[in-house]
Amino acid sequence: MGYTTLKFPEGSRFLVTGGAGFIGSNLCEAILKLGYKVRCLDDLSTGFQKNVDLFIGNPNYEFMKGDIKDLDTCLAACDGMDYVMNEAAWGSVPRSIEMPLFYCANNIMGTLNMMEAARRKGVKKFVYASSSSVYGDEPNLPKTEGREGNLLSPYALTKRCDEEWGKQYSRHYGLPTIGLRYFNVFGRRQDPDGAYAAVIPKFIKQLLKGERPTINGDGRQSRDFTYVENVVEANLKACLAPEEASGEAFNVAYGGREYLIDIYYTLTKALGVDVEPNFGPDRKGDIKHSNADISKAKRLLGYDPDYDFARGLNEAIEWYKVALQS
Repeated sequence: MGYTTLKFPEGSRFLVTGGAGFIGSNLCEAILKLGYKVRCLDDLSTGFQKNVDLFIGNPNYEFMKGDIKDLDTCLAACDGMDYVMNEAAWGSVPRSIEMPLFYCANNIMGTLNMMEAARRKGVKKFVYASSSSVYGDEPNLPKTEGREGNLLSPYALTKRCDEEWGKQYSRHYGLPTIGLRYFNVFGRRQDPDGAYAAVIPKFIKQLLKGERPTINGDGRQSRDFTYVENVVEANLKACLAPEEASGEAFNVAYGGREYLIDIYYTLTKALGVDVEPNFGPDRKGDIKHSNADISKAKRLLGYDPDYDFARGLNEAIEWYKVALQS
């Protein structure tokens, strides 16, 4: 269970791109706790310096400011690294519809630059963030690898392209790649602000401030909300995965299904507030329901998530209570 007992070769070195972001900073923290070296690459366009300030002074931690759209930066970042965890990407389905060229440059070409740099520098394993959005309009639940539908957004397209490039780099260039299809990750250090903020931290912040949150749609959409500790486990175990996992993509979730309206009322109860939500229009490009089959990740990665939704939500609430009032 979990990842705290995982063992890597002595002196192993990890590069986390997007390391000052939500998931990336949690990966950096976990690697440092395991006693290994980590280099954080981030241009701070969506990540925050405050997310990694707590690592300053740790002799195993190094920060490198740079952009994955620049190949020379990627080559420098991969120099001397054993494992790469590529989290650098721009999220948000609706924003990708507004900015298709930028998403192509950042999420596709940036990831391709990283794969090429990792190949040239002899990296042992390249693990990258994909997304449940690659399932598109495929209606069946649970979502199962190999059964994908029509893509519904430029963001989803970028992640599907990353997966295809991952296959090519494993097949032709000898770089073992593993794609992780994240399902609605939440937890500490996830940004609650901005028009495209994820729903759980956004609701928590608004409720703590006495505001009335807006739910897009009727609230009956469901998601496989996944606590960030499970995602950390999947990334670390992917670095140790057998050769047969190379070139593959895996669902990373808990395997549950939560309705947005139920989450909302769970939060109001936990925070001791009595506020009814507003209801707004559905978001363009969003899927209605999402739930993951995680059997492939269990079989090939040894993925065995510790945190169910309730446990993760409780930890997230406690973290935000402190973080938002400090």
